[in-house]
Amino acid sequence: MNKPATIKDIAKQLNVSISTVSRAMRNAPDVNNDTKAAVMALAEELNYQPNRLALSLRQKQTHTIGVIVPNLDYVLSMMVKGIDEVALEAGYTVMVCQSNESFGREIVNTRRLLESLVDGFIISVSSETKSFEHFKKIQERDIPMVVFDRVTPQLTAPTVHLDNEEGGFIATEHLLEQGYKRIAILAGPKNLGISNSRMDGYMKALKKYNIKPDPSLIIHCDFNQDYAYFATEELLAMKKRPDAIFTISDRMAIGAMLAIKKKGLSMPDDIALVSFNNEPIVSVVTPGISSVDIQSFEMGKAAAKLFIERMHHPDDMTGVEVVLKPKLFIRESSQRSFVKKLR
Repeated sequence: MNKPATIKDIAKQLNVSISTVSRAMRNAPDVNNDTKAAVMALAEELNYQPNRLALSLRQKQTHTIGVIVPNLDYVLSMMVKGIDEVALEAGYTVMVCQSNESFGREIVNTRRLLESLVDGFIISVSSETKSFEHFKKIQERDIPMVVFDRVTPQLTAPTVHLDNEEGGFIATEHLLEQGYKRIAILAGPKNLGISNSRMDGYMKALKKYNIKPDPSLIIHCDFNQDYAYFATEELLAMKKRPDAIFTISDRMAIGAMLAIKKKGLSMPDDIALVSFNNEPIVSVVTPGISSVDIQSFEMGKAAAKLFIERMHHPDDMTGVEVVLKPKLFIRESSQRSFVKKLR
């Protein structure tokens, strides 16, 4: 296989200096038009391809965005898809790493993306992350960063996220409006902002309807179907079991649904179920599960737009915050009117 042509090859064949070839390719004014034309013609003939890495280093930009996400499930893959669409239109390439909810892996991914000379980062932190020094060191080097989905007050960066408290509120209020009183919540890890915000919405709705929170109905567990299954079994084994369950993710809702069915209970007449994320699966299971839509694709697009704005306008943007509004999609799992239609 022939080696790719270099500037040195072009200079040798035209009997000019390497610097002359380089200036001709940059259309420098100190190179005459005949020489420029000869350089460009030979470059095309030899199928010369410029060294993009060297060019990027000179320009101090690689037009590459490092994206770190906890996983690539449906929700986050849709967010990444939104990021990639905007990035492509703006001339950027996206490099994606997943932490698998591991703090250690998140640190490794950060280091490897830095070694790949990315222009900056769009990040969603792992559920294990409690220290943010690896990200703060990036910021100290004035490398652009946008935090999306799972935002944290520990990082002063431009952010894009859902109004998670409002999402938790509308999900719980829907259950209350349907007449459910003893509502359990499968919340996420205590250190994770979105978990706490969604539970804050749950608490806010209970307060509005003058219902005192019952600590025995609040269970913190990972965003995991198996954890949710066993947590739901615990709830259903209570002497006074809940009449509704609010899970803060659809994966948890599937685990809860399996436990409910194993117990021989039906939804929504024996127990109601409302979830969060509105992934496709919740609309195809039986019964369909009510779920809060979080605009995953639009969130990714907004994060990429904010990053590109930060790249082209390097003024202080640490206080910039884009907040998306949630919407509840009501299905059979929580709608009492659906029960009446079946009877």
